Amino acid sequence: MIIIKSDQEIDLMRESGKVTGFILKELENIVRPGISTADIDAFVEKTIRSHGMIPTFLGYGGFPASACVSINEEVVHGIPDKNRILKEGDIVSVDVGSTHKGYVSDAARTYPVGQVSEEATRLMEATKASFFAGIEYCRVGCRLSDISHGVQESAEGEGFSVIRDFVGHGVGQNMHEDPQIPNFGKPGRGPRLAKGMVFAIEPMICEGGYEVRTLDNDWTVVTLDGKLSAHYENTVVITDGEPELLTLGE
Repeated sequence: MIIIKSDQEIDLMRESGKVTGFILKELENIVRPGISTADIDAFVEKTIRSHGMIPTFLGYGGFPASACVSINEEVVHGIPDKNRILKEGDIVSVDVGSTHKGYVSDAARTYPVGQVSEEATRLMEATKASFFAGIEYCRVGCRLSDISHGVQESAEGEGFSVIRDFVGHGVGQNMHEDPQIPNFGKPGRGPRLAKGMVFAIEPMICEGGYEVRTLDNDWTVVTLDGKLSAHYENTVVITDGEPELLTLGE
């Protein structure tokens, strides 16, 4: 069941989203060669708590950190580690959740570490573009799968693959609510969208095949062929008009 949020609930998510978006914007200036993934996690946790909020990811399903920090071929759920040092040419995806008075915002970005390859840049740009192609359909009356199709058509149109094993989702008092929102599929299927629905739309796009595997730590997911993956996510509210992005940080 898709939970329709009240204006008051969306206000709480809006406050949470400001903090999540602020963090992801600030990371543009923090991510650089020589810092560790644990440094990123420490900044995320400190900032969330300084606003009187709770890091959503910390302890979620046993996850040991406040941010998922995934490098290069890592698709999602990279575990921060003081010994994992970012180096020139890496790309790093950071996924963050903040909880404010019981309401969650969830968003992610992929960042270049110093100077990166032309293909890595193109992948990151295409991933972001696929998100915005998808949310063109985050409007009252559209079908849920219209979002999925929009993402897929955009990403594959640039020659990239769409991860199948992980999807977007509803978000509210829980980080993962109904419905699941794949980043691929035929249009015109699923429920019609209504005002007050809130989704985490999150394309995960890769330069090679979309097959993945999970590492021995039981969290980190990597591309099977070892090629790069990028991630772009925002918490999105369905309104009477244009969708509202709670975590844009701009």
